[in-house]
Amino acid sequence: MQKGSCHCGAIQFEVDGTFGDLIECNCSHCQRKGYLLWFVGRDQLKLKTPESALGTYKFNKHVIDHHFCPTCGCAPFGFGKAPDGAATAAINVRCLEGVDLTTVTRIPYDGRRA
Repeated sequence: MQKGSCHCGAIQFEVDGTFGDLIECNCSHCQRKGYLLWFVGRDQLKLKTPESALGTYKFNKHVIDHHFCPTCGCAPFGFGKAPDGAATAAINVRCLEGVDLTTVTRIPYDGRRA
């Protein structure tokens, strides 16, 4: 179980599983925020904070709920659907505890053209 939070700790969560390669998207949103994304089934993410405490931002096609902390602005995850319709969570691995980012493999994704 991986533990994570926003910067101020107001949003806390746990993710069941172990990440491998991470997606580094170059869309206008992900690039500005510096996301390194790990996609999991929505049921693998357990919120320790009420969902009502999350800020939500939608852009472009409005199909992903990009969640952030209204206090510190940190964006630890988003909710969406996989191509097969399954509920997913995109975890910003930068918000997980104890991750050495120098050891992760980054897979570029061209979100600008997607």
